[in-house]
Formats: sequence, C-alpha cells, structure tokens
Amino acid sequence: MEEIKRCGWSDKYPLMNDYHDKEWGVPLKDENRVFEMFSLDCFQAGLSWITILNKRKAFLEAFDNFNIDKVAAYDQKKIDQLLNNPGIVRNKLKVPAVIHNARIAQQIRGEFGTFSKYIWSFSKGKTLHNRWEKITDIPVSSAVSDAMSKDMIRRGFKFAGSTICYAFMQSIGMVNDHLVTCFRHGELS
Repeated sequence: MEEIKRCGWSDKYPLMNDYHDKEWGVPLKDENRVFEMFSLDCFQAGLSWITILNKRKAFLEAFDNFNIDKVAAYDQKKIDQLLNNPGIVRNKLKVPAVIHNARIAQQIRGEFGTFSKYIWSFSKGKTLHNRWEKITDIPVSSAVSDAMSKDMIRRGFKFAGSTICYAFMQSIGMVNDHLVTCFRHGELS
C-alpha cells in the first residue's frame, strides 16, 4: 500500500492528521463555523494548534458551538464561567475578545448579510490556490490577510492581526496552502 503524502506539519499527532485531511483548506461558508474558526485562531495566538484541537470539543460546548447570536449575548456571569472552565484556554483577554467579536459580527450582517460573506469578500468569494513546494515556502501573511486584518481592526475586532487572519484563511479554505506534493492539494484545486 502506498504511503499518503501530506504537508508534513500534521504528522506528529493523529488529531492533526485528521484535521489536515478533512478540514484544513476546505472551503467553509457556514457563518457560525466561520466564526468558530476565527475564534479558535484567536485563542491559538501564542499557543500551538494541537493545544486548540485538543480543547476544541470543550470550546464548542462552552461557547454554544460558536453561535454568533448566543455568544454576543454573554454577560459577565458567563464570562466568569468561561474563565473558570479548565477545558478551554482561560485567557482574560481572549475570552472577552471572542464575545466582543461576536457582537461586531452581528453588526456586519447589516452590510454583508452574514459574517461569512464579509470574510469571503476579501478573496472575492473564491479560494486562492497556491503552489508551494516546501513547508518553508508557506507565508504567515499575505496582501489579502493584511487587507482583512486592517479592515477587521478598523471595525473593532480583537486578535485580528494579519498572521491570525492568514491562519484563519487557511482554516476555512480561503487559501489552499497544501504543498503540491500533498494528496489534498489536487483534491482541493
């Protein structure tokens, strides 16, 4: 049986391989799932992605599956509950930031219809396909993530730097950064 060729960054952990094989780079348009991935990328800042994946189930339970309207309605009591939840990243800046971001995502609906349409507007609704040969070729930001970050920060989003935006773009399939040698690159092209 022939060995599956992946990008290489996921090989250390079965959970990362599963994420790589089934989610990373797959176009995602559902508004709450897009908000989930943005929120998880916010929580990931300064941490490893495997840490976030290991806590993902707890995050989904704690944050009502990242339903924008439910998260936007959280009060101080809920924030205190979240900050005492050992299953998630209990960062005193990130937890309130996600709630704040949900409220801004609600406001964006008036202009774009959904948070997802707003996010995808930066790539004109299409996946940007790259052709990287080595993992070291993959950038940490791009002109598109720079524009997204600038606009999100202007609107008041927190934890929306260009590097976070680029990782977010990869996670929702706005950009296909699978290496050309990876089995997923061709499947997603």
